[in-house]
This record gives sequence, structure tokens and C-alpha cells, in this order.
Amino acid sequence: MSPLWPWLSLIFLGAFHGVNPAMGWLFAVALGLQERRTRAVVEAMGPIALGHALAIGVVAVVVGVLRVVLPQWLLLLFGGVAILGFAAYKLVTRFRHPRWVGFRVKPYELVIWSALMATAHGAGLMLVPVIAALRGGPAPNVGGHAAHLVLAGQSLGMALLAVVVHTVAMLVVMAAVALVVYHELGVDILRNAWINLDFIWLAALVLAGGITLALGLWPVVHGTAHLSVLGRTG
Repeated sequence: MSPLWPWLSLIFLGAFHGVNPAMGWLFAVALGLQERRTRAVVEAMGPIALGHALAIGVVAVVVGVLRVVLPQWLLLLFGGVAILGFAAYKLVTRFRHPRWVGFRVKPYELVIWSALMATAHGAGLMLVPVIAALRGGPAPNVGGHAAHLVLAGQSLGMALLAVVVHTVAMLVVMAAVALVVYHELGVDILRNAWINLDFIWLAALVLAGGITLALGLWPVVHGTAHLSVLGRTG
């Protein structure tokens, strides 16, 4: 499989998250309409993107560490179960969202709100199969504990780079959508639309979880799974 596909997937998922109004552009548009200036929309983009990056960064770091000590197929199995379990939780709780006190928020509060929304929607979990599939650098020429440290550094570096790529893609798409809605469409488009965005997000979670689980089970079914303690980052 091409080493480019995980990076392209990160860009696609970033764009997908950017289109979703729950990830932030709707809040930015509301701020712009309240203050009646485009600058308010633009100024909200940075804190929202930072909060999103912090939320998915937690997941990325965990996966980056686990890549060193777990084989890829087992990590994918755990990831698939986690994503599907989260999708079931969202369905049972009827897509409950974090509540915010109002639109008079400071930049750091917007960062917190964005991180909470991304976490509540499981945005980071959708990146688990992609980060697990990233290829790291060449194998270290050292052994023992030093090899673990080198591999851990490589894996964490790749995971953090994945967060940057994903967040930049999200920021670009989110900003474009927010400005178009603010200047041309208005938020009334959401009232007139026949699209249930919560169900689309749930379907995306189920699809991501199903694919991740299937990729993890594939080596098990074909008898190629192994349980090496020192995993490779590639």
C-alpha cells in the first residue's frame, strides 16, 4: 500500500471535520454576526483550530506510544473497538453536545470549547487507523532500551506531524466554509437543510470503526499476526 495514503487520509479527515459545523465554523459565524464584522469570524479560527489540535493530539500521542509496544494489528483491533464503542455511546446518549454559556468568550475559552467539542464527537478516534499506519524512519542501529527510545521518538514525531497536517486541512476548509456562510448563505441554511449532520457523523464513526476493526482482524484471519514486544513505526 502506498505510503502516501495515510497523509491523504489525514487531509481528507481534516476537510471533513472542517465542514462539520459542530467543529467550530458555526460558532465563528455566530460571533461574526453578533459583532457584525468579518474580522470576528477570522479571529475565531485560530483558537478553534488550536482546541481541535489539542483534543486530537491527546489521542495521537497515546497511539504514537502504543505503536512502539504493540503490533499494528492489535492496535487496530483496539482502535476499531474503541471507535465503534464510542459510536454506540453517542447513539445511546442521543448525540448530546457540550453546552456553552454564551457567545461572549475569550480566546482561551474558545480553545477550551473547541477541545471539548472535538472530544465529545470522537474526532481524535477517527485518526487512530491513520496514525497506526504511518511509516516512520529507518530502524535504529542500537539495541535494548536505546532502541525503544529512538522508536518512541520517531513514532511521537510522526503522530505530532499527523496532528499538524490534519489541523491545517481542517482550518483551511473551516475558514472557507465560515466565510462563505457569513457573506453569502447565512446560518438559516442549517434550518432549511434536510441533512441530519449528527447521523452523518455517526455513520462516519461506524465506517471508520468497521474498517479499523477489519484491518486489525485481517492478519489474525490469515495467520500472519504476531505479538512482538518491540513494534516498528513503519
